[in-house]
Amino acid sequence: MGKKQKELIHLREKQLANGDISLYLDIYLNGKRKYEFLKLYLVASPKSAKDKEKNRATLQLAQAIKSKRLVEIQNNEYGFSSPTKNQTNFLDYFSTLTEERKEEKGNYGNWASALKYLRQYCDESMTFDDVDSSFVEGFKNFLNDKKTKSSKFLSQNTQHSYYNKLATCLKHAHDKGLMQTNPTKSVKAPKPGDPQRDYLSFEEVRALTMADCKFPIMKRAFLFSCLTGIRWSDINKMTWSQVQDFNGVPRIVFRQKKTQGQEYLDINEQALVYLGERSKPDERVFEGLKYSAWHNMELSKWCARARITKDITFHCGRHTFAVMMLDLGADLFTTSKLLGHKHIKTTQIYAKVLDKKKQEAVGRIPSLK
Repeated sequence: MGKKQKELIHLREKQLANGDISLYLDIYLNGKRKYEFLKLYLVASPKSAKDKEKNRATLQLAQAIKSKRLVEIQNNEYGFSSPTKNQTNFLDYFSTLTEERKEEKGNYGNWASALKYLRQYCDESMTFDDVDSSFVEGFKNFLNDKKTKSSKFLSQNTQHSYYNKLATCLKHAHDKGLMQTNPTKSVKAPKPGDPQRDYLSFEEVRALTMADCKFPIMKRAFLFSCLTGIRWSDINKMTWSQVQDFNGVPRIVFRQKKTQGQEYLDINEQALVYLGERSKPDERVFEGLKYSAWHNMELSKWCARARITKDITFHCGRHTFAVMMLDLGADLFTTSKLLGHKHIKTTQIYAKVLDKKKQEAVGRIPSLK
């Protein structure tokens, strides 16, 4: 009997300081040893079904990379090339990348939503061997034709976001050696739309202060948002301990729910009035504030009583504040900091809104003839 050939590649584990387990390849060829860290991680001592499933998918991916590396070594050694079939489950792989972003809040939500639509689009048993440019083009068209529960088509920005998640996943798989080519290279990505920013003028906000609202707590919270730019999610969880005094100036100290950024927002006395009477530090400022279709309907009715015909949501309070600041002369950088934007290009969208206002104003000049 011939001598058994020594295995060239071993999949090994390394315990990290945070308790997770890092996977890497131990490659020994021609008397030389090389380590390839895969940037794949296992949950140590998994207890929940979710963690166990994540570990199973991660190990499957690591084994697939190991097999790919072995084929590459054989091809180089024997001088032939042959396309390999990759049986790694596509949705399992995408799910693993999604779970890795669980601490990223908003980004995780976008990945989870993209995964939901991918599960609707393709078969659960699909592998990377089935993923090609036709699959990518098909998903793009699927998003374009898809309607939400409210019978509305997905916005351009939503389509752009979900497509990008697929593109990121396939690039990751290609970089890991699971795909010979990246199929997104030959597909034109959907363009992001120019997002519409509905907002109220100062006169419209003033009209709301004088109009009746069925829910006084909602009225106070919305007007507070118009004067501070704080999102509903942060207003809803705001406690009195976050309302502080800084050298005689009222200040809201909070961590944004969406971005997790720590904010120190100075507010004026007018906004302070809408907070109401101060209570215990751990109690909510807007106790009783709720979000529902019923409350959204009342917001619309309240606007109608103020003779406002725009389609206004609670988030429009934030848009109103942004446009108001720029209209009153605040520069982009200052407005960006007041809104807690990480990138000033996000704030520049509101500058475009002001440009349209100027164009409309110029258009009102009466004819000279």
